[in-house]
Amino acid sequence: MSRRVVITGLGLITPLGNSAEKLAAALAEGKSGVGPLTTINPGGLPTKFGAEAREFTGAIDDFGPLEKTLARNIKKNLKVMCREIQMGVAVAQLALSNAGLKMDEVDRDRFGVLYGSDYMLTLPQEFITGIRNCLDENGKFQFSRWAEKGLPAVEPLWLLKYLPNLPASHVAIFNDLHGPNNSLTVREASSNLALAEAYHTILRGHADQMIAGATGTRVHSARTIHVVLQEEIAQGSDPARLSRPFDADRNGLVLGEGAGAMILEELETAQKRGATILGEVIGYGSSAVADKSGAGVVQTAVRNVLKQALQTAGLRPDEVGHLHAHGLSTRSADMQEAQAIHEVFGSRKQPLPVVAAKSYFGNLGAAGGLVEAAASLLAAREGRLFTTLNYETPDPQCPVHIAQAGDPAGDNFISVNVTPQGQASAIVIKRFAA
Repeated sequence: MSRRVVITGLGLITPLGNSAEKLAAALAEGKSGVGPLTTINPGGLPTKFGAEAREFTGAIDDFGPLEKTLARNIKKNLKVMCREIQMGVAVAQLALSNAGLKMDEVDRDRFGVLYGSDYMLTLPQEFITGIRNCLDENGKFQFSRWAEKGLPAVEPLWLLKYLPNLPASHVAIFNDLHGPNNSLTVREASSNLALAEAYHTILRGHADQMIAGATGTRVHSARTIHVVLQEEIAQGSDPARLSRPFDADRNGLVLGEGAGAMILEELETAQKRGATILGEVIGYGSSAVADKSGAGVVQTAVRNVLKQALQTAGLRPDEVGHLHAHGLSTRSADMQEAQAIHEVFGSRKQPLPVVAAKSYFGNLGAAGGLVEAAASLLAAREGRLFTTLNYETPDPQCPVHIAQAGDPAGDNFISVNVTPQGQASAIVIKRFAA
């Protein structure tokens, strides 16, 4: 008998709050998480707004209810974790708590961790003292002084704060998990790929339980500069109206940050411990498409993963309940994504309902897909969809049917994400039926 993989726990850190309940409530109320940037200096940037995970302070209380020894171990190691890694560890602990797992009863050899993340950039502050030590009397940096006066001023363990494999490593070490452990760094495609690989790890019989997580940011004193130099940034004076997926008046993405994790379990394992089952993973898709110059071809990549998602899940286009789109809110990405959706689902008898939670919190980087899948999972459990904020003027170049608040969510959904480099991923989740 083939194995089935179910979702039994959620951990979230988002601009809309740090729990499934807060996320669901904000989506139901149409409450935006975008506001003035406070954690970085917006001077010189083309925007002063972003979607910060304001409730996450990095204090040990943000990691959920913890046994004393575990809390002490995490607290002691916070100094060697950048904010992204801290958020990644926190959502794993929140998900374990949400799943009601008794860690002294699990088989740690068959419990693994799989994480997605962005590449992580060092904060400039790490080097300020060292650089100042190497300035001459005219204030000019002298590299010849670096070995003697600069490098000793750099924290010896600074690199450990920024390694993208550290979220999965920390989570496994803190919880003494000995199963498969892996990390993926594929920008916005990372979340769905982490979920898909965790799903397959259980299907292959290599594990019975997995933490699948992702963490990311576009709100960072160095990373934000990369983003604004390379991508289209939303312009406007009202932060809540900046992110406008598929709307004719969209003009760019919104900077965001966050993290998410799901507990995946083999069905029999979950049922034996009496777990509350939130949903079931049934399919996935992955594709990378670039043209001869190396530029990503978003439309083809998205079309590919949507077709793969249908095939692996054994679904026909008419059987999909709703689609959670990448919905970046840039002119080109939304147009290409919408065209791909139309290519795959345009022949349906009824239009496919489409939602885009980025309208609430912008681009969370590698974490976006997991938070968005969680939003759709919560909507599917409630049976009704949330509105996509700021969708007011349909764009003829974006032939998608944007769902209205309260529309039926359906029994299953596909969540899709894509990078500017043409790397796309999708995950298919359905409401659980025994």
